[in-house]
Amino acid sequence: MAKTSKTKDRPSLADRITAPVHWLRRWTLRLIFLAVVIVLGTVTAHRVFNPPDTLYMKQETARLGKIDHQWVPMDAIAPVMARSVVAAEDANFCLHWGFDMGAIRAAIEDGGARGASTLSQQVVKNVYLWHGRSWLRKALEAAITPAVEAIWSKRRILEVYLNVAEFDEGIFGVEAAARHYFGVGPEALTDHQAARLAAILPAPKERSASRPGDFVRRRAAQIMDGAATIRRDGRAACFED
Repeated sequence: MAKTSKTKDRPSLADRITAPVHWLRRWTLRLIFLAVVIVLGTVTAHRVFNPPDTLYMKQETARLGKIDHQWVPMDAIAPVMARSVVAAEDANFCLHWGFDMGAIRAAIEDGGARGASTLSQQVVKNVYLWHGRSWLRKALEAAITPAVEAIWSKRRILEVYLNVAEFDEGIFGVEAAARHYFGVGPEALTDHQAARLAAILPAPKERSASRPGDFVRRRAAQIMDGAATIRRDGRAACFED
């Protein structure tokens, strides 16, 4: 009788095979849940508190020795600067939920020759991820962007973008950029100056806002028209008071 009882208590071969699988699945789900909680908690905190220096800023600090960066609130930035960046980088910023499907379709039709990243996606990449092309980064960007759109206001997304964008080698944020190129604070930027700053994105190391070439001049003129258009047709309403 004792031998029979021990035989019944012993795990079957199937149980011994599936037990590690169940354990691995259980811990994988726990880790995914923990990662989601951490991401949502971090994004929620940054709705109020400014993010720390980005990974790219830290890399540039290590490479250059120092960078120029000072955070300024949206109220201390000339409204035309915000409109210029939206006109240049994401004209439908107020109309989408983080992904501009029309721009994505156009990029696919062009064979990837044009970019389709929204300002929201760029903020996620700059603040939470790393530069460079990889499927992992794009997947994480696609997962985090809806959370940022849901938790932050459009105005906050644009404020963070303007404070972390690179405008020249070692020059990060619109405050440093305005003083570096024009010797003024971001609140004093004119229409022309704001358009030129927006025109050097997304290749600030190859272009200059204070010594613009033909491309930057033409691009700045287009951006000035675009900034006036989105103000007139209401596509700036989501981030302006």
